Amino acid sequence: MILAGNIERSVLHLDLDTFFVSVERLKNSRLYGKPVIIGGMSDRGVVSSCSYEARKYGVSSAMPMKLARNMCPDAIVIRGDMELYSNYSNIVTGIIAERAPLYEKASVDEHYIDLTGMDRFYGCYKWSHELRQYIIKETGLPISIGLSVNKTVSKIATGEAKPNGEIEVQKETVIPFLDPLSIRKIPMIGDKTYHVLRSMGIATICTLRNIPAEMLEKLMGKNGIEIWKKANGIDSTPVVSYSEQKSISTEHTFEKDTTDMVRLNQLLVSMVEKIAFELRKQEKLTSCITVRIRYSNFDTHTLQKRIPYTSFDHVLADIAKELFTRLYQRRMLIRLIGVRFSHLVKGVQQLDMFDDTPEKVSLYMAMDKLRKRFGRDAVRRASGVMTISEREEKALKQLENAIKEQNMMEERLRSGHWH
Repeated sequence: MILAGNIERSVLHLDLDTFFVSVERLKNSRLYGKPVIIGGMSDRGVVSSCSYEARKYGVSSAMPMKLARNMCPDAIVIRGDMELYSNYSNIVTGIIAERAPLYEKASVDEHYIDLTGMDRFYGCYKWSHELRQYIIKETGLPISIGLSVNKTVSKIATGEAKPNGEIEVQKETVIPFLDPLSIRKIPMIGDKTYHVLRSMGIATICTLRNIPAEMLEKLMGKNGIEIWKKANGIDSTPVVSYSEQKSISTEHTFEKDTTDMVRLNQLLVSMVEKIAFELRKQEKLTSCITVRIRYSNFDTHTLQKRIPYTSFDHVLADIAKELFTRLYQRRMLIRLIGVRFSHLVKGVQQLDMFDDTPEKVSLYMAMDKLRKRFGRDAVRRASGVMTISEREEKALKQLENAIKEQNMMEERLRSGHWH
């Protein structure tokens, strides 16, 4: 692709190979060369990640653990540690941030770097090679890279460079590089789309790109056009600066300033639940949560915490309440409360694949399905909603206070003390 001003783009894609497994191997060198599966320990758990040795037996991510164990009985199964993986992910991001002119953190283990124009000064491939070597030296983690004219081709190139390799695909070789590859290599094509295309006799990218774009549009709508473009090596998607990744936030201003801790905590849980649903809807994870309060005198205070990547509100709500407790020290009336999730990356929720409770993942999926169909408030967490008894108790207190005030007014009138 060509940018305005006829500048040819250079986009680098970096992908940490079998990331979770590689981190575990840093901890335990005896895992090298052996089939390793990361995920829930029980038969009812799910595979989150697996080594190349395990993949040879047919094991893959999101597979039921019982099936994975049957396919690869000698595999070493590890529960996984999202906090540890998040730390290593941030170390790699830190190295890239120090050196890259413009980078995007696309997921926990993937980055894009826009190197457009660097060839005039240094050489994009030489710079990319040296960056990869430095990451390997500093972290001990294997990483593959692809360098090409846009995000799609560089990502496909990375896939071809694995494991632990590097490939450059120059503008004039994009089509010859893509043509013989399976349509599965195109990032947008999932299982459903793959089977539809295969049923039409389309197996390679070459066949796909030679089908009229209008035919694919009729078959798949706008997605058909996007798939055709990618098959032709066309992708104008920009590398989005990581610092500009949008945060997701919400806040609530009270009609009447309050110090009601029960109400404040309930509201906090409800707010977290609301924006965590938005995270999951966008298939994003957060690694930073911020709580904000404004007192009645308009003093505003915030507190934030870096956390392992997640999009589950039962995790985020506890952290939000912890931050609020630390933040609310002045015991003054509160005018506003807010919550923000930042440092967002693209990625499906993986950390609870390490639990022995796949029901929790299923529960979230079921709740989100109901919300998408009937609205965001269709299902709400009990801790974020005032119970009937709590509402009744609050109403009774308000009634008692009103009666007391009425009695006091009448007493003053009778005694002649009313002014």
